[in-house]
Amino acid sequence: QVQLQESGPGLVKPSQTLSLTCTVSGYSITNSNYAWGWIRQPPGKGLEWMGVIAYDGTYYSPSLKSRTSISRDTSANQFSLQLSSVTPEDTAVYYCARVPRIAVATTTPNAYDYWGQGTQVTVSS
Repeated sequence: QVQLQESGPGLVKPSQTLSLTCTVSGYSITNSNYAWGWIRQPPGKGLEWMGVIAYDGTYYSPSLKSRTSISRDTSANQFSLQLSSVTPEDTAVYYCARVPRIAVATTTPNAYDYWGQGTQVTVSS
C-alpha cells in the first residue's frame, strides 16, 4: 500500500525558506512509471499545483518557478520542497502526492492518485 507523509515546520517567518519533506512507503520513488509532486491549498481557495519531480527531471508552476525547488533522496525514499522568500500569501495546507509519469506535465490535481494527509504551514512573524 502506497503511503505518503509530509513533515516540516508549521510556522515560517516572512522572507525565510519553507522546507518540507515527503516520506514515501510501499513504493519506490525511483520507479520510472511515476512522478512525485507538491500541491497546496491556501485558506478559502482551491488546490494549487506547485511542481513535480520525475526520474528524468523537474517541472514547476510558472508562477512559483523562481522560488521553488524540488529534490529527492532515493536512499531514504523521500522527496522535498523548498519555497524561498515566503510571504503570508504562502500560508496553506501543503500536500505531497504521486502522479503517473505519462501525466507529469498536467497541473490538474485530479491526476494524482495517492496523497499525503497534508500539513499546515503558516507564514507569520
